[in-house]
Amino acid sequence: MDVKIEESWKTRLSEEFEKPYFVSLTDFVKEEYKSRTIYPSAKQIFNAFNHCSFDNCRVVILGQDPYHGAGQANGLCFSVNDGIRMPPSLINIFKEVENDLDKTFPKTGNLERWASQGVLLLNATLTVQAGAAGSHQNRGWERFTDAVIKCVSDEKENVVFLLWGKYAQDKGAVIDASKHFVLKSKHPSPMSANSGGWFGNHHFSKANAYLQEHHLEPVNW
Repeated sequence: MDVKIEESWKTRLSEEFEKPYFVSLTDFVKEEYKSRTIYPSAKQIFNAFNHCSFDNCRVVILGQDPYHGAGQANGLCFSVNDGIRMPPSLINIFKEVENDLDKTFPKTGNLERWASQGVLLLNATLTVQAGAAGSHQNRGWERFTDAVIKCVSDEKENVVFLLWGKYAQDKGAVIDASKHFVLKSKHPSPMSANSGGWFGNHHFSKANAYLQEHHLEPVNW
């Protein structure tokens, strides 16, 4: 696994790539790609970083695992490739955007358009075996993505963090809420969202209002 990652991230994370856990993780992931079907494609593992530079990052959304169905995952949390049917969580995200901002429901679930505007769409685990949710957990990815979150929290100011569900909220414990805007709600998955606490959270309008208050460009959700 070659770490082909955008330069502003590479500069800040270079020490992480040299640590023993990351070397072991690299060996594991390389072997998995050789012997199994793994998502996303190898060239998309670091898509979240390559579509959203550290310098441009002004919103962070935390997910858990990549999608494990054929053709779905593209390296951005909650996002799917063009032409792929939208998963239920993503549909609920777009429903909230539609209700919150009166925006038309999109035709594609590819969130590269968000990432290119400075939204870091970060899964806790960056790879997964086909059809086996959670199969690459506890191999080192979580430690790496914790380091990414801490890097953003420590080295930037006025970033909006959207933490949906308990897993994301626990992972966001390292965020310095005194200099960033942390929004929490239920997860958009149907079981969670339909029990209340997702729909009507207004996270997208709240995020944009905060960015504008701090003289930053709002996101065209």
